[in-house]
Amino acid sequence: MRVLMQENRFHNLSLTLIAVYLLAFVTPVHAVGETFDVSQIDDTPKIRNVQYPDWFKNSFLNLQEDLDEALQADKIGIIVYFGQKNCAYCEALMQINFGREEDIVHYTKQYFDVIPINIWGDREVTYFDGKVSTEKSFAESKQAHFTPSLIFYGKDGKKLLQLRGYYTPYKMRAALEYVVDGFNEKESLRSYMARADPPNKHAREEMNTEDFFEKPPFSLQRSVMPAQMPLAVFFEQGSCHACEVLHTEPLNDDITRLLLGGFEAVQLDMWSDTPVLTPDGQKMTARQWANQLGLFYAPSIVFFDEDGKEIIRVNSVVRVYRLRGVLEYILQKGYLDAPTFQRWREMHDRVPF
Repeated sequence: MRVLMQENRFHNLSLTLIAVYLLAFVTPVHAVGETFDVSQIDDTPKIRNVQYPDWFKNSFLNLQEDLDEALQADKIGIIVYFGQKNCAYCEALMQINFGREEDIVHYTKQYFDVIPINIWGDREVTYFDGKVSTEKSFAESKQAHFTPSLIFYGKDGKKLLQLRGYYTPYKMRAALEYVVDGFNEKESLRSYMARADPPNKHAREEMNTEDFFEKPPFSLQRSVMPAQMPLAVFFEQGSCHACEVLHTEPLNDDITRLLLGGFEAVQLDMWSDTPVLTPDGQKMTARQWANQLGLFYAPSIVFFDEDGKEIIRVNSVVRVYRLRGVLEYILQKGYLDAPTFQRWREMHDRVPF
């Protein structure tokens, strides 16, 4: 009966301060008290015309040549930035991380050249193996579902790290240090962040909950017998201000809640020993599963289809309109006819963000 109700329901539906100090064995870029709050980002679709900083490289988009020049200048490598002009999250990256945060700007310029890619662009990009494609096709091949996306490349064109979405200045600093100090060769970004990111003393210790979250036990297997709805797994943690913002704004939005009615939704503490039977039938704890998935940001939302295959994940700052868009993309099975979330939005004449 519930499934029939959901099918009818969606038949006509078309859409702080944070004080941080790194541990003694991690060399910080800059220990600061941040005044930026993720709730300051308004991702309402609108004209923004985001501009790159003047220190981004004016590149011919031959990545091997760009990398060679960076290495010759005693830098670690290059960062390929995937963006678009009307993206609220790109605007935040440019105005905050690469704007007012002078230490991030200095550190980035010291160790990397930044190569901008327009995810809708037609300029030719030559990859390290000599393969040539358009900016648009290149962005699709790198699964740039969300803008901004950053890929860090080092010597020999080795991918050192990929970030999809916007991260606050502290997370951005930590990601830069993770690569520059070589921790990417020794440990996962998840374990690095766990050491370097103490609990937010201004956030609630317990997790927020919602009435649409399924109750334990969490038997999520769908590889043997397909489920009737897609699955949304919310990986969160206590003392997490960004998690609180997710619950007080995006998850309190009427349209978002309506869309979530078409999902089986589960909330897990990403550091807990809560037992879970995963979509592919593995028995493990929530901590082990989050580690297997490589989740380092809270909150992260990982979406699976009815057969238990991961569709997409949101593991960066997410506000109301991006979350709505992702839920629509999944409910309308946009992943079956579009290579990325952004291309699906373009195909359906939706304003990108």
